[in-house]
Amino acid sequence: MMKPISPIYINVKGRLLDLATPQVMGILNVTPDSFYSGSRMQTEEDIAARARQILDEGASIIDIGAYSSRPNAEHISAEEEMRRLRTGLEILNRNHPEAIISVDTFRADVAEECVKEYGVAIINDIAAGEMDHRMFQTVADLGVPYIMMHMQGTPQNMQKEPSYDNLIKDVFLYFARKVQQLRDLGVKDIILDPGFGFGKTLEHNYELMAHLEEFHIFELPVLVVVSRKSMIYKLLGGGAENALNGTTAVHAIALMKGANLLRVHDVKAAVETVRIFNALQNQ
Repeated sequence: MMKPISPIYINVKGRLLDLATPQVMGILNVTPDSFYSGSRMQTEEDIAARARQILDEGASIIDIGAYSSRPNAEHISAEEEMRRLRTGLEILNRNHPEAIISVDTFRADVAEECVKEYGVAIINDIAAGEMDHRMFQTVADLGVPYIMMHMQGTPQNMQKEPSYDNLIKDVFLYFARKVQQLRDLGVKDIILDPGFGFGKTLEHNYELMAHLEEFHIFELPVLVVVSRKSMIYKLLGGGAENALNGTTAVHAIALMKGANLLRVHDVKAAVETVRIFNALQNQ
């Protein structure tokens, strides 16, 4: 089991958040078509209740997203994405002004408006700048922590026969190049997301998990997002609605392999998993 490296800080709106103690991000989807129906929030009452639940159950961060990135997802315009986000962000700012909010978007304009107009603290980009060439410069200018994910292709085509010469090597080279580009622009706080389920077969996902601790070669925090994904229910049977137990098992493995952040639908279960992991670490 990995002992945590000394403190791993990210600067969140002038406050240092230490990710050497793993943190949980709760998913707030303001989308009509997220892959897990239990996470889709449409009405203002739904959004407010979900935000309250995420914080009450112990998450450190609320991750709000308005563009579904499930395989074959509908592509929506930036205007529609921002319209959905505005609704959610206004509720979050009104009800939870102190909460740390990250926005799940691959669009630089959307990221910029969310940070400047609504005080969003973190940008979470599934495309690592590949779907908007202005994203890296925008993040550098905004001076906020940046989560970048590895994805082969786009959400519309990523699961059409993904293949790699060498999965781990390819993902590491991808991140090495991107981290250097961001450093050259002056971006200080970078978080890596290996991209489970994004342009990966079932076997690829478990190969990635088997090598997760090797990501610490970058000396950057690692975010793991496996919550209720098909890598769990395609292995175990059932669907996303049956995948909580499998999710918890994979979360425990990810923590043992050095994950710093878990992005989840089921906050209470993830927070409990982190607490058990921390009790072990403190022995």
